[in-house]
Amino acid sequence: MKSLHEIVCETIERHRMLGPGDRVAAGVSGGADSVALLLLLDDLRAAMGIPLVVLHFNHQLRGREADADEAFVAALAAQRGLEFVSAREDVAARAEERGWNLEDAARRLRYEFFSRVVESGRATRVAVAHTADDQAETVLAHLVRGTGPAGLAAIYPVAGHVVRPMIEARREALREFLRERKQPWREDLSNRDTTRLRARIRHELLPVLERDFQPRAVERLGTLAALAREDEAFWTALVADRQAALVERTAQGHAIRIRDLLVPFELDAAAPEPAPQAALTKRLIRRIYEALKGDRKQLGALHVEQVLHLATACESGHRVELPGGIIAERSFDRLIFFAAGVRASRGGGETGTEVPSYEYCVELSGVRVATVSIPEIGRRFCLKVIDWPASRSDTKMQANTLDADRLRAPLILRNWRPGDSYRPRGHQRHSKLKRLLQESRVARGERAGWPVLTSAGSVAWARGLPPAAQFAAQKDTKAGVVIVEETL
Repeated sequence: MKSLHEIVCETIERHRMLGPGDRVAAGVSGGADSVALLLLLDDLRAAMGIPLVVLHFNHQLRGREADADEAFVAALAAQRGLEFVSAREDVAARAEERGWNLEDAARRLRYEFFSRVVESGRATRVAVAHTADDQAETVLAHLVRGTGPAGLAAIYPVAGHVVRPMIEARREALREFLRERKQPWREDLSNRDTTRLRARIRHELLPVLERDFQPRAVERLGTLAALAREDEAFWTALVADRQAALVERTAQGHAIRIRDLLVPFELDAAAPEPAPQAALTKRLIRRIYEALKGDRKQLGALHVEQVLHLATACESGHRVELPGGIIAERSFDRLIFFAAGVRASRGGGETGTEVPSYEYCVELSGVRVATVSIPEIGRRFCLKVIDWPASRSDTKMQANTLDADRLRAPLILRNWRPGDSYRPRGHQRHSKLKRLLQESRVARGERAGWPVLTSAGSVAWARGLPPAAQFAAQKDTKAGVVIVEETL
């Protein structure tokens, strides 16, 4: 049977938790698990070559008992000659102020303290005392509350600068370790309050599972979480790839064609029906939401279904208000996601609000490629000078290429302005650019930042439209100019 030291060492190595140069801070509450963590890391630090700091966060929830916990941890650090860093905050007051539940507030503020310690340079990693039992309890808690496959991943062994060296160790083994060392610890009686779901799972449900159903229930639940994390890593990579390929950052927010959202990748014609696109589509919605809000904690399955209904059954102009001030709006054949207030201040040129005005000079003389970055709309434009004529088979390039010799300085890449007009290639007369954008189903909110290239004051090109007839490549063109757009 492996010792605790061996289990912890193997866990650290398997998950690459610590490496040369790391400075480790152990989060110690005074409870048995965190005291065992401190002793184990203190035993191992010389062999691993890691300096060790002791952290304690006083939640001020239990009055004198909480202060006694802090004093106990400070004394424990002093006995071992370790630096002690503490912080305290009125968690109950902050929870009421922010509308958080008490448990969530305690966790948030505690981890904010850990982050400050890392940012200060005192540590590069913070070790916390989650165990295999905590992992099993978390899987069960997520199942009871309702979760998807991502929730089954439960507690990650490594999450940013936070590491969990005891995530594969049993809680009772840690207590036996402390008893052998004759090392006391502090008991938090609130952990036995079975009005709380976690306590009921710990003291009632999990013991029944181990006794009456599966003696290795904790191990099996831990294996399930590990498999879920592997799957989630795959999905995360795939969704990130599809997001980069399909989602466009605009002046208004994040936009995606509805067809691309509903069919994020092409399947073989022999694929079973219904096509398994829904899983990726729903994850893509969550990813877009997270990119705007910073997290997806408030976004539930019902909200995702509302976005899908918007995409499949609603007309242009309809919208869905999502938690956290995020709005999804249908705009013809696209969905645009944006933070409430942002679109009104940046994208409504025709409603009297501020236009994201920009204007950049383009210098093509003597270069083969001119690049212009436009942070106002999150895009980069490359104007490439190419030899002409192009291949006869490349009809798309021919239709969208400008004649380099017909362009005149100054060349200006700017946003659309009311009154812009030109005669597109293949058209018989001039048209207002506003009308052409309407006919191309460009939503009103997007027109304000729409990119336009002017040559000596005349419109030569507008995104998504044919070039101006007077500047388009002709039979006698010697050098063409193509415009390629990229995401910043």
